[in-house]
Amino acid sequence: MISFHIYNQIHHLYKHEHLKPSQIARELRLNEKTVLKWLQCKNYQARQGRKFSSKLDPYKTEIKRLLEKHAYSTQQLLSRIHTLGYAGGYSILCEYVGKVRPSYKGAFLKLSFAPGECAQVDWGSYKSITVGNTRRRLSFFIMVLAWSRMMYVEFTLSEKMEHFLQCHLNAFKYFGGIAEKIMIDNLKTGVITHKAGEAVQYNPRYLDFARHYGFQPVACNVRKANEKGRVEKAVGYVKNNLLKGLNPTNFNILCEQAKRWLEQTANVRVHRETQKKPIDLFQTEKASLQPLALHDYDVSRHVLVKANASFRITLDTNRYSIPAEYASQRLQMRIYPEKLLIYNQSNLIAEHIRSYQRHMDIENPDHVRALLCQRRKAKDQKLLQRFITLSCQSEKFYAEMKNRRLNPMHHLRKIIALTEIYTPQKVAQAIEDACELAAYSSEYIANILEQRAHPLEKPGPLHLTRKSDLLEIQIPQNDLSIYENKTENENA
Repeated sequence: MISFHIYNQIHHLYKHEHLKPSQIARELRLNEKTVLKWLQCKNYQARQGRKFSSKLDPYKTEIKRLLEKHAYSTQQLLSRIHTLGYAGGYSILCEYVGKVRPSYKGAFLKLSFAPGECAQVDWGSYKSITVGNTRRRLSFFIMVLAWSRMMYVEFTLSEKMEHFLQCHLNAFKYFGGIAEKIMIDNLKTGVITHKAGEAVQYNPRYLDFARHYGFQPVACNVRKANEKGRVEKAVGYVKNNLLKGLNPTNFNILCEQAKRWLEQTANVRVHRETQKKPIDLFQTEKASLQPLALHDYDVSRHVLVKANASFRITLDTNRYSIPAEYASQRLQMRIYPEKLLIYNQSNLIAEHIRSYQRHMDIENPDHVRALLCQRRKAKDQKLLQRFITLSCQSEKFYAEMKNRRLNPMHHLRKIIALTEIYTPQKVAQAIEDACELAAYSSEYIANILEQRAHPLEKPGPLHLTRKSDLLEIQIPQNDLSIYENKTENENA
């Protein structure tokens, strides 16, 4: 079927431009047979009104009857009308069924809640965000008070149990109270199993959290997200208002932006359903909320881990250090959204800020220092034993160095190094000589060894070039009177 505009062009080119059908076909990029057919029609409606028979025509009434009786699939309808003699194909049946299949739109009851009766919770996700050397999926937690539509939003980089519980706790503090019921989806952090006709099996950790704060968890029926429609609409509202067109690059800035958005937009707008601002209705609902618990619930996730030989534990591909003495041991780890605590039984041995990058090695210098000190002490002990075996005076030499508050190990290393240059026997003799001279340092030992290795030559006799020079030597006469005076004084 061609349009009315093309029909007019065909007749214009034929009558006024005097083109042949083949030329009109090339001009309008049509088939020549199509042009001939439309040239034979006196008006556009004459050709348009023609009806073509179909192999499906005798079975259309039966198809409609079957569809009204039950929502059969097209393949099921095809097998049924084949038994009635249908010889056509599957594609024309699909086209016809798509036109005549009764449309079904479910009807939903509009739920109403009293102030403080219920809050609804859900997760949303939006693109991903750069975190250090990697990218993480960006998630956001939403809690909506069902009566006032007061909303809380928090962005996270994970949806695990510790984040789920911490977001609940942050929402309770934001509202300043807790609703009697909290409706959740069938996510694994909240629900273990939810089979039709059976009681809901909640996650034990979430039940413990609910008992601590005194609310009742309520799980929606499977594939019945409409039961918590308020928070479902809130997820769409966050995406279409706060996040639409946004390309987040910094997680911390985005979190601050979400807080301002709640205060300046989401909770102060006139809500479409209530025609009032959520913040105004919240002033009434706040009095109906249950008070917060005296102590915060420990939201950490507990896992057993085994440290490797390099005294590291691994979480989400990142490696965190522990004290070296706990290498290759089984430990307990408490995982919080912002930090990690590692315990040996009940003793806290390490604490780290949690990293959301990947393949990072995070080391606390104090964890290595003890191992280095231990190795240094062992090395110094071996050095001392080697020094003591050099001579019987080695212990005395070492003790005197310590008494003089020198750095004895520094001197021992130098003296041991001298055994590589000189022989151990010569170094031992030098130690004994140094003890006799009360010279206790590596410099004295080095000087003694150097002097013995390079002794000074004895002075030779004086040789005169001329014998006559001997005649010119004058030796003064010594004055011996001083000795006589000394003797007289002693006798007196």
